[in-house]
Amino acid sequence: MTRDKAIAKSFEYFDSGKFLSDIKTLIKIPTESQTKGGLKHCEKYLSEAISPVFKKMGFGTKIFANPVSGFGPVLLATRIEDPSLPTILGYGHGDVILGMEERWADSRSPWIAEVDGERVYGRGTADNKSQHWINIIALKHTLETRGALGFNSKFVVETGEENGSLGLGDVITQNLDEFKADVFIASDGPRVKRDLPTICLGSRGAINFDLACDLRSGGHHSGNWGGALRDPAIILSNAISCISSSNGKIDVEEWRPPEITPQTRDLLRDIRIDSGLGGPIPDDEWGEPGLTAAENVYAWNNFCVLAMTSGNPTQPVNAVSPSARAHCQLRYIAGTDHKNALTALRKHLDKRGFRDVKIEAPPEGNRGGYLASRTEPDNQWVERVIASMIKTCSKAPAVIPQMGGSICNDLFTDLLGLPAIWVPHSYSGCSQHAPNEHILLPVCREALQIMTGLYWDLGAVGSDEC
Repeated sequence: MTRDKAIAKSFEYFDSGKFLSDIKTLIKIPTESQTKGGLKHCEKYLSEAISPVFKKMGFGTKIFANPVSGFGPVLLATRIEDPSLPTILGYGHGDVILGMEERWADSRSPWIAEVDGERVYGRGTADNKSQHWINIIALKHTLETRGALGFNSKFVVETGEENGSLGLGDVITQNLDEFKADVFIASDGPRVKRDLPTICLGSRGAINFDLACDLRSGGHHSGNWGGALRDPAIILSNAISCISSSNGKIDVEEWRPPEITPQTRDLLRDIRIDSGLGGPIPDDEWGEPGLTAAENVYAWNNFCVLAMTSGNPTQPVNAVSPSARAHCQLRYIAGTDHKNALTALRKHLDKRGFRDVKIEAPPEGNRGGYLASRTEPDNQWVERVIASMIKTCSKAPAVIPQMGGSICNDLFTDLLGLPAIWVPHSYSGCSQHAPNEHILLPVCREALQIMTGLYWDLGAVGSDEC
């Protein structure tokens, strides 16, 4: 009954090929939450792939129907060993972004986990099937080695995160007692560097919106009318340029967050975003002047144009377009006045003469809507997790105030009132949300070690176990 034996069990599971075999089974289920056809696969994922594993570990399981029509169900697995022990809430999402079948390199299928060197390709490998599976297996090996976890465990797996997690908050609100816990520990998103274990203490929020300039019902010959008719694409481009400077600095005053605190600067002082060989390299001159790339991503707000159209780019004709549209996004940190963000933008555009540019809801498949939230680094649970990771890895993890992406972290920090700690098992070059999504096998192996050691240490608090 030792920590080393539990970790050795996780290494044996990985080195025997069982981890890869299990991941292949999970990836094979096409759990696209943005399509009606994907919902039946989301249900199958919970009922056939995940729930039986928890039941074998002595967890009670319950699958909640989503109260929001068109969104996938939610699984809650619960194991209460002693009401006096602390309860740790875990999380994962079994749904994935659209497969984009025709766009994968080398004729790969997003629904077949394919190994190429240290990479395993497949939709959901990085986001999020492998990540929550690692944590489930680490729980299993801790339990098998010790005979008990040493804490109470609850684990939620939803199937709507890639579609905004709509309904999850309702499920929690309607069943608050069943979701109550003392701390939230889960895994999603990337490490700051593939070989640097990372802790994220929250997430940026996201507001998605469209900017539209609709001037007339049809296009008109650019020779006969060019110079006489306003061009919506030019108007929209200039409107966007007043939101952000040419180097990415946000110019909407109300969108600029409070100054970065000394504590946050200390956390990020030595952090370098590194996506690995062949991945993107941060542009030093992009974003808020005077901030590092890490500060811009983990401690500042960002405006992004996700897509933009006017006319038909694949078959352009000689005509002044009738309209132009841009799909936009604001990623924001905790402390930003998100409730009035679009009102502030409306005033900003009007003041500069862009009253013809409308702010509209984005397409249903890209609504965003997550709120920013974070846990402070001096929280005792954060300190415990850091201490465990140092013990396992013989080095301190990177500690990030909030991950650059967005997830339903506010449901755990605000609704349930928990400190929230994310231990990501992917890396920033994983092609998450794009074709060729993949995980790195060495990172997964280390992640199994980290999480098994962490669960062992959390169950050994107050005992003489080592």
